[in-house]
Amino acid sequence: MASRAEPTDTGGRRDWRDVTRDAADLALLGILLTLAAAPLFTAAAAARTASAAVHDWTRTGSWPSARVTLRRFGRSVLPGVPVSLLALAVAGLLAADLAALATGRVPGGPPALLVTALIAAGLTGYAGLVVVEVGGNGGGRWRAAARSAARACLDAPARWAALTGVTTLAGLLAVLVTPVAVPILAGYTVAALHAVAGRRPVSASPAGRRPVPASPAGRLPVSASPAGRRPVSAHPELP
Repeated sequence: MASRAEPTDTGGRRDWRDVTRDAADLALLGILLTLAAAPLFTAAAAARTASAAVHDWTRTGSWPSARVTLRRFGRSVLPGVPVSLLALAVAGLLAADLAALATGRVPGGPPALLVTALIAAGLTGYAGLVVVEVGGNGGGRWRAAARSAARACLDAPARWAALTGVTTLAGLLAVLVTPVAVPILAGYTVAALHAVAGRRPVSASPAGRRPVPASPAGRLPVSASPAGRRPVSAHPELP
């Protein structure tokens, strides 16, 4: 995988060759991710390693070396086995529930099917954020990444919805495209999750003005006055 850190021209802009190289790198990442996750119990380790690689790529402009990637994967296999089994169990239960509701084998009808589908979509968005966190801020620890992702979803529901949209779209594309293209789609999905999760909200403040820090204990600032005189409040209604 090549580096994208170097500027391509005097203006620092990137041309079609850089875009093509990035697309090829992400496609290769998806293929390697799929091969590493093929035994199923290594799925979590493969996802964590791919996420860490994308984390490095988006921040430094270059991919980690093969030695670093293999070391990350080897260290992630055993801690990721319970995560892989849990993810497979939850996915299997949700798929069975959706199939039973869609075929009418269990009561509930369309309303229950819609609610279950929304829950499944929300869980996939949360899982996507967990993968992003474990590859970067989580430091490779799934429990810390899960807690951090839960807080982030509650603090920024719009971002959670955007991540849910990414995972839902990836699932629909995986069904529509030819099976040989699904591994390629995996690499693009990891990159899209990092792109959405990496966006920071802009604070709402008047244009061009700096926010005024709050004074201690919520007190109003008092201007200096000559000695022996009582300072005058800026608000007449306040004592």
